[in-house]
Amino acid sequence: MAHSRVHKDRGELRIHENLDELGTDLAEYIAELSEASVKERGVFAIAVSGGSLIGLMGKLCETPYNKTVDWAKWYIFWADERVVGKTHADSNYKLVKDALLSKVPVVPSHVNSINDSVSAEEAADVYEFHIRQLVKTRTINVSDNSDCPKFDLILLEMGPDGHVASLFPNHPMLDEKAGWVAFITDSPKPPPERITFTLPVINSASNVAVVVTGESKAEAVHLAIDDVGPDCLSLPARLVQPTKGKLVWFLDKPAASKLDGSQFSEE
Repeated sequence: MAHSRVHKDRGELRIHENLDELGTDLAEYIAELSEASVKERGVFAIAVSGGSLIGLMGKLCETPYNKTVDWAKWYIFWADERVVGKTHADSNYKLVKDALLSKVPVVPSHVNSINDSVSAEEAADVYEFHIRQLVKTRTINVSDNSDCPKFDLILLEMGPDGHVASLFPNHPMLDEKAGWVAFITDSPKPPPERITFTLPVINSASNVAVVVTGESKAEAVHLAIDDVGPDCLSLPARLVQPTKGKLVWFLDKPAASKLDGSQFSEE
């Protein structure tokens, strides 16, 4: 059973005994948000990242979600993507297609992948323009306090260095305030060319979930969540702080092993 706690500054923490339990809870969480969004707006605009997070979404392809989720109302986007071909092993699109899109009836035209046949800079510009058009039609909602898109859910994974999407520690992109989709050509993790949502877009979402598993990320979880002073303010995951939305962390026990329990209240 998951232990749900609320951190005084860093949102809700759901700590799970194992990956199977985490995957079940994550599927239920996404399905509930999908249902609420479709009821309220008629669509569900979700942006995903890559990594093991996508495999953990797999229970959405199983009973009951494969039948109860209104897949025709889903619009899928990528919070970050590697500028490689769609069949390349490093492609986040391929990861999502193989794990999810090939198994559930999402409308193909609702799958909003990047143009991978151009440069990283052009791919970012084209993707941002595309998102702007969908904000105009309110397929994607608009933020209450800026012109930023307000995704119904942005799903992120955090790396051992505290990066989220393709926002890496000490990278100038962390200071981007105006753009929605940025490009990098010097990713510290290969492949070097990527596009990524900026922090203003991530923090404008109605819901942001950060999924972190494994003991190798325990120190980064501690630095991203606990009150550790000003030293970690530049850690990308620490900068994920939805302005008006809700932040939820999905952790397994090894990833949560270094958290300071004194800063939580049981929900």
